[in-house]
Amino acid sequence: MTFTRRTLLAAASAAAILAQPFAASAADLPKNIRMVIGSTSTGGDTYQAASIVADALSEKLGANIKVDAVGAVNGFKALERDSRGTTIMLFHDFAYLAELYGGKGFVNPFEAFTVGATIANNPGNAYLVGANSPYQTMEDILTAAENGERVRVAIQPGGVSEIGFSAMKNAAKVRAPGSEENIVPVNTGSQSDKNQAMWDGLADVINGSIQANEQFTQLDGDDQKAMRFVWITASPETLAEAPEAGMGKLTRDGMLDYASPATSVTLDGTQDFTFDKEFFLIFNKDMDPALIDTIDGALAEIYDEGEIQKKETAAFFTPNFRPSAEAREHLMEKRETYKKVIAEISG
Repeated sequence: MTFTRRTLLAAASAAAILAQPFAASAADLPKNIRMVIGSTSTGGDTYQAASIVADALSEKLGANIKVDAVGAVNGFKALERDSRGTTIMLFHDFAYLAELYGGKGFVNPFEAFTVGATIANNPGNAYLVGANSPYQTMEDILTAAENGERVRVAIQPGGVSEIGFSAMKNAAKVRAPGSEENIVPVNTGSQSDKNQAMWDGLADVINGSIQANEQFTQLDGDDQKAMRFVWITASPETLAEAPEAGMGKLTRDGMLDYASPATSVTLDGTQDFTFDKEFFLIFNKDMDPALIDTIDGALAEIYDEGEIQKKETAAFFTPNFRPSAEAREHLMEKRETYKKVIAEISG
């Protein structure tokens, strides 16, 4: 494993937690714990990330932790009803982005719940064009908008799928005020819906992922389904910890070509926008803090031992353990950044 600054900071956090005494122990935790996730898919990245950490925590705590793919709204409802610790949640940035985008029924999780430790990033969030698109780069797309061309971007409204689209509009506004009106959404649903929008000629750019779309970038350029990456939103620090071989035929170096700073989507004219899709735990607001400390302590031991990092990396996640207090501060800072981006294009 490459020991980057992120890895070393995580190790230091884990060591600090391991040195602390805990008011609760594994014996105080419920023996059967339901880990709800904000997805209804048992084949997606949220379920996969949850399964890896649930298995590790089960073994470390001597508890039976089962992942339940109930979706975001039902997950938050289940969590709200249970302060005993028998229900916990694992989700990603959609947890706070949905509320920022005005999603019906969503609240600020930092106020309504207790946000816990981060466990991993998915570095795969990306944007793609058709293989025969006149747009070769994000620079081409932003220049086209500046020149009055209408660029249609297929997204699933709200949350992770839309935040990069918002960043595109914001970058266009920073570069040439008014040009952001030429970057328009094509609101769809699942990844297959977004792909189909491109194939049907309804979208010029689509939100996708390395995991789901890399296969289409390997098709012959004359194939109707062939695509090209133009932007990977992950930070270069996150991508630097991805396997060198990358995924499919897209190597880690190839990924970095589509990410900041090689591919620039400006945030404010001086720094680039980046977005790491991070997975983290969420607890009922009234759950005993000592039990949360116990879970933090168990995670610190798990990440100190190192086996979970191997499993996460093999599944194309970037290990990213931060204990609860540090994670909350970090995620709240992200929320404030994206809140400003959304406000800029909504004003």
